[in-house]
Amino acid sequence: MTFVEELKWRGMLHDITPGTDEQLSKELTTAYVGIDPTADSLHIGHLVSIMMLKHFQKAGHKPIPLIGGATGMIGDPSGKTEERALLSEEVLRHNEKAIQKQLLKFLDFDSPKNKAEIVNNYDWMKDFSFLKFLRDIGKKLTINYMLSKDSVKTRLETGLSFTEFSYQLIQAYDFLHLYNTKNCKLQMGGSDQWGNITSGTELIRRTTGGEAYAITCPLITKADGNKFGKTEQGNVWLDPRYTSPYHFYQFWLNCSDADVERYIKIFTLFSKEETQHLIEEHLKEPGLRKLQKTLAKDITVRVHGKEEYNTAVEASEILFGKGTTDTLMKLPEDVLLSVFEGVPQYKLDKNQVQQSIPVVEFLSEKTGILPSKGEARRALKEGSISINKQKVNNTYIVSENDLLNSKYVLVQRGKKKYFLVIAS
Repeated sequence: MTFVEELKWRGMLHDITPGTDEQLSKELTTAYVGIDPTADSLHIGHLVSIMMLKHFQKAGHKPIPLIGGATGMIGDPSGKTEERALLSEEVLRHNEKAIQKQLLKFLDFDSPKNKAEIVNNYDWMKDFSFLKFLRDIGKKLTINYMLSKDSVKTRLETGLSFTEFSYQLIQAYDFLHLYNTKNCKLQMGGSDQWGNITSGTELIRRTTGGEAYAITCPLITKADGNKFGKTEQGNVWLDPRYTSPYHFYQFWLNCSDADVERYIKIFTLFSKEETQHLIEEHLKEPGLRKLQKTLAKDITVRVHGKEEYNTAVEASEILFGKGTTDTLMKLPEDVLLSVFEGVPQYKLDKNQVQQSIPVVEFLSEKTGILPSKGEARRALKEGSISINKQKVNNTYIVSENDLLNSKYVLVQRGKKKYFLVIAS
């Protein structure tokens, strides 16, 4: 199966320039994808183009992820309704290092034949004088040609600065530079990048007479039309500082059936036959959510590692009733807080817990989880109260031994009501 055929069955092909397939079948080809360092972490939207590079490398070709240290200083108008806020050079340089570290997880940088290579367009743009750029590059593409691109046309009514207008030309020059220095003949990206990418192929043709190619992937959306990769907390990031491995795992686990069939093709490396088998197995018993679990496992392990995946699974089981007290006791503090984010919290003096508190008093007077001692006794008599996933009766004494991470007590009433007591 060729690289283009691979993209087609995965639903990852939107636009392609004529002759691209022939070029790829003719010789080992180099392709690049650009990522601007607008934050110090990639998010799952970036994974689409990274997966394109991964499949490209698996097909025997050379992938180049380009970090846009220069273009990140300008701001891409593509898909934006208003101008981006400009980041300082200090912030951009920090972001570049963080993104480079993340990219190392996804591609093979040791292959003797087609190892991946990270480049940064700041390296060749930082010493390029404005006048020289206008003379050497600005003369090659006309204003009419640049105005015809959707990324420009859609912004003309709301306003487009010269800074953002120049982005197209700088990205085109990146392609020309990599064509000349790395023999890079293909650029890939999201479908909103088609105009910028084909400006690069045109600049190469007008400057060198050579042939270059473009491939874009559809922008990924949810079946309901909402933006992919967005939650109530914002983007789903690859950096655990911004999206915990638990929440990352939950994002994929909670995909709808309508979405998960598309996502498992886009975000995993399972073959066509393996994927079809997984889908068929899922359709037999969709309630078991086998496809969601397979997708969530595969992508969480690749991004965060096996240990973090196992912890996320154990944490999920705690929330949904299968977890044990021992499992709860082993949870790291950050995972515990991720799992029970949003549940009612109550504060208590740690000294009181160390001196031990009868459970009736603990539930009522000390924390206010239940409004009175009478209500606490009734709930305990019904057997509906658990402390740290263990059912308790009205003789139970809450003590220092009940503190999770030396600080927390998890109270549960019934199957779904949780309360987190913080002893500080």
